[in-house]
Amino acid sequence: MAEQRLFKCLAAIPASAGNLLNGAITSLTGPVGFSYTQPRIILRHIRIVNKSANAVAVSLWVGATGGSAAGTEFAFGAESIPANSHADWYGEFVMDSTDFLTGLAGTVTTLVANIEFEVGFS
Repeated sequence: MAEQRLFKCLAAIPASAGNLLNGAITSLTGPVGFSYTQPRIILRHIRIVNKSANAVAVSLWVGATGGSAAGTEFAFGAESIPANSHADWYGEFVMDSTDFLTGLAGTVTTLVANIEFEVGFS
């Protein structure tokens, strides 16, 4: 029987592409006779908060760890977030355990991602 659980994560967005979220579990060992699988993440809402006095650009990707490769752009493609403001993404995007949500801010220590997601266990 599958179960969904809601989570949230706050992450500072680095000035060089860095990992924000990944759902892989490092150890799937358990009692004898039980098998475990990697969970899936379903992104529901991402709010990017600009805590600085200047507009700052942000980009998000889904792909390899630390990735920002062309063709893996996900949201906020170099979108300028106004000073002391925020921007929102809403949707239903499934990430496998091998997917990483990565981000890049135009200026270091200025943007924070508030990520709301579900994790599916089976």
